[in-house]
Amino acid sequence: MDLPPISQETLERLRGVATATLTTQLFKLGLRNTFLAGLRALSPDLRMVGEALTLRFVPAREDLATFEHITRPDYPQRAAIESARPGQVLVVEGRGVDGAAIGGDIYMNRLKVRGAAGCVVDGCVRDFASVQALGFPVYARGPASPPHPARHLAVAWNVPVGCCEVLVMPGDILVGDADGVVCIPRHLADQVARSGEELDRLEAFVVEKIKAGAPVPGTYPPDEATLKEYETWRARR
Repeated sequence: MDLPPISQETLERLRGVATATLTTQLFKLGLRNTFLAGLRALSPDLRMVGEALTLRFVPAREDLATFEHITRPDYPQRAAIESARPGQVLVVEGRGVDGAAIGGDIYMNRLKVRGAAGCVVDGCVRDFASVQALGFPVYARGPASPPHPARHLAVAWNVPVGCCEVLVMPGDILVGDADGVVCIPRHLADQVARSGEELDRLEAFVVEKIKAGAPVPGTYPPDEATLKEYETWRARR
């Protein structure tokens, strides 16, 4: 299926918009389940924006989750990583399992070298300290040492997945910051980027007002007088 194009302008806008703002804008549009709850930013100072490349894991079964099987080039985990294009985010349906890692510094380094924008894992990663130091945006539930076939079997990639109980479609836009990760339906990305950028600008003005002693009522949400002040403030910038 052909996906609607995403402009570089939209992606650049999203790089500057907080996930808190994006979830608010999506909520206004009627989408209430877009935040991937329970994930930890391994490098909270890094921002992440990119198109979803998905990978699905199911519970392991001993006759299939063998090292012979998982090291084949066409094994979905390896195939997905080797197909990653610049700007994509690998989104892994890991079922919230904390008893095994879906990968570690080798796979994360490979994604980084391929130009991926990040990795989001509804589960755990190994080599935790090394991944944290990699300079590559990774979001996971935490660390785990056992290899993934102890609990997982990769069965498909580039398919719809449920990550942290959020539906992620291939090509959706993932945005991550220190607060976590939000999934934006692809067709809404431009609209949310524009409205989110404006809301972030307004809230920066509101924070200045609050710090200067203004009360919350009338300031947030802004009343007519505050909005007039905001327009003057915005024009100066």
